[in-house]
Amino acid sequence: MTFELIPAIDLKGGNCVRLKQGRMDDVTVYSDDPVAMASHWQSLGATRLHVVDLDGAFAGKPENRQAIQGICKALDIPVQLGGGLRDLATIEQTLSLGVQRVILGSAAVSNPDLVTAACEAFPGQVCVGIDAKQGLVAVHGWDDVTGVAATELAKSFENAGVAAIIYTDIARDGMLTGPNVEETLKLAKSVSIPVIASGGIARIEDVEALAPHAKDGICGAITGRAIYEGTLDFAAALDILK
Repeated sequence: MTFELIPAIDLKGGNCVRLKQGRMDDVTVYSDDPVAMASHWQSLGATRLHVVDLDGAFAGKPENRQAIQGICKALDIPVQLGGGLRDLATIEQTLSLGVQRVILGSAAVSNPDLVTAACEAFPGQVCVGIDAKQGLVAVHGWDDVTGVAATELAKSFENAGVAAIIYTDIARDGMLTGPNVEETLKLAKSVSIPVIASGGIARIEDVEALAPHAKDGICGAITGRAIYEGTLDFAAALDILK
């Protein structure tokens, strides 16, 4: 299994932003041109782009459709998107914009049958986003922490046909404190589904700590704030992975 370093674009009101720990009131705007930003990461060698429709995640339906379509049209690399995908019709509409993979987060907890149905309807194009606080799954923009263990939720989709699990440690997201390698590894070893780490990546050492675990099922890591604020040199990190 190869290891991908995946740049993230979070969309809010058509802008490219980052939140700290998922809080909508703690926003940094990095660009008002998400398409140019997406093209920038591709030009540096990105092999995939991770996009989150933050407005969609909070509204329960996609809100940044124009920006998403623009990004997909401008890029040659695959785009994966999460945020506000709660039914098959919305998933289909999103894929029709040019998105290659959709990410089901809160819906995977509240409506696991949707994951199964989506995997059947769109083989290889459905990922599950598992956001956790101290190993327990959090939903609805991370406001509600459930009693469900992240590993148990992951195991429940073992035979559904999920393309990948995106595992976010909420306590680390946007905080530049380093990823939770231990918890991510625990999750990856508990299922046969490839796992993408998210949250906390701050520097090259963090990428180096995760990359050797490709053999354990960690197929990549998503990076956001670090590449926007320059604590991680994206191109240099890609060179190391080669």
